[in-house]
Amino acid sequence: MVNALKLPESFRDRVEDIRAGRAEPVPARDSATVVVLRDHERQGLQAFLLRRVRSMAFAPGAYVFPGGGVDPRDGDADIAWAGPPPAEWGRAFNAGETLARELVCAAVRETFEETLVLLAGPTAGTVVDDTRGGDWEADRQALLDRTQSFGAFLDRRGLVLRTDLLRPWAHWITPKIEPMRYDTRFFVAAMPEGQRARDVSTEADQVFWVRPEEAAERGSTGEWTMLPPTIATLTELAEFETVADVLAAPREIVAYEPTAEIIDGEAYLVLPDSVAWHYR
Repeated sequence: MVNALKLPESFRDRVEDIRAGRAEPVPARDSATVVVLRDHERQGLQAFLLRRVRSMAFAPGAYVFPGGGVDPRDGDADIAWAGPPPAEWGRAFNAGETLARELVCAAVRETFEETLVLLAGPTAGTVVDDTRGGDWEADRQALLDRTQSFGAFLDRRGLVLRTDLLRPWAHWITPKIEPMRYDTRFFVAAMPEGQRARDVSTEADQVFWVRPEEAAERGSTGEWTMLPPTIATLTELAEFETVADVLAAPREIVAYEPTAEIIDGEAYLVLPDSVAWHYR
């Protein structure tokens, strides 16, 4: 099967238990991830990837985009907001207005926490040009340990959230057989001029700027450990030449949730035929 991935033998009992109703899937946690993109003078379009440390409970050693779970405080309605309103994001992602606000804020917050890339500025038409220094690191740590909300961080610094710099891209839900599940909306964004993406988190041990085509190839051959949504997203982005092309591309967001099936006595993860990914 083209769009099927053989699962380890240890998954077989779990698949059968879920299908027979002997086990209940865990709820999927709302989360957001951002594909940060740039145009390289020689390499062309590049995406930013992190490699998760192998001690992580979810996707250890996997190459991923920055992102993470929603903090309930991300829905703070007092956040200074520039760009499409939450209702418009909700329509794009088939989400209520409160959840849409949380997802957009989580996307920007998590990207800052993991890379120091910040899609916010002093005005609705500007972006901060440098996030280096001890004061920015202190703010990042306060966001990480949840002693400071994202809204309080923006308010104290007098910053406006630039939601107009984001575009909706995809929606993936972790399969029901997984012990940790996420309901994740994918965004794309251009790397802000003057800022520099880097690894500042304890969740990653390496970071990369890489052409989507090359990254998808490494993921599909197993050279780089990747989850299917990452490969699918990179495969789609490989069709574009510039960041501007990506941001201008029309998108109809469809929720994809891979299913687990027993085929010829073995467990497989099966994706819809419309998903652009191929394991070799």
